[in-house]
Amino acid sequence: MIHPTAIINNKSKISNDVEIGPYCIIGPDVELGSKTKLHSHVSIIGNTKIGTNNEIFPFVSIGTDPQDLKYKGEKNSIIIGNNNKFREYVNINPGTEQGGTVTKIGNNNLLMVYCHVAHDCNLGDNIVLANNVQVGGHVIIQDNAIVGGSCAIHQFSRIGKLAMVGGMTGVLSDIIPFGLSLGNRNNLVGLNLIGLRRAKFSNDDIKILQKSYDLIFSNQNFRSNIDNLYADLKDNKYVKIIIDFINSDKKRPISLPQNIK
Repeated sequence: MIHPTAIINNKSKISNDVEIGPYCIIGPDVELGSKTKLHSHVSIIGNTKIGTNNEIFPFVSIGTDPQDLKYKGEKNSIIIGNNNKFREYVNINPGTEQGGTVTKIGNNNLLMVYCHVAHDCNLGDNIVLANNVQVGGHVIIQDNAIVGGSCAIHQFSRIGKLAMVGGMTGVLSDIIPFGLSLGNRNNLVGLNLIGLRRAKFSNDDIKILQKSYDLIFSNQNFRSNIDNLYADLKDNKYVKIIIDFINSDKKRPISLPQNIK
């Protein structure tokens, strides 16, 4: 069903069962997958591909030019998966030449009111961004992460799998998978134990993660501490995820406990 007040370019590709509400605007290079619903006053332009069963609430804007002074009009795109919910006033920008030209959002994500996802970001699956989360350019957020309300995430930051960021945190350094990070400028305060239990991690795996965390972050020489981990800890598949995350980008700072020596 398409409301008669919607303005839809005839070159766009829209599945037959898409719902488009009043006063929506759809540009010529937009693709909307089956069972996607646009409530009203939604603007989707640019080279934007959106999958199936997404729900997009009033005043969402997707596909306007990146907010980057280096952007010179080069071809770019947004790729969005399936089963996402974008609440009121969410804004998503496409990529730039410096970041690969693509902004990606996976499946089953919830972006609450006033969230902004900047150019060249890569968001995985099952992520929750609470109200007013501001995601800078080139940010990576891995699967099942939760970011609390009014957080500001600095460009190029990485947030690992199943990590949790407390509300009103300024994220300047990378957050390890399964980590819990808080503070005016984010500090690591432990593991996301509630998230691990909700995800049905076994008690044995949680104990191994906790022991590994305590050893890795026992002092500021965390990279050396990784090398000295016991073999039985290193062999755990979840500990490997943390180690691979830390070692995959040695130029980025890692969020550390506040009182680490």
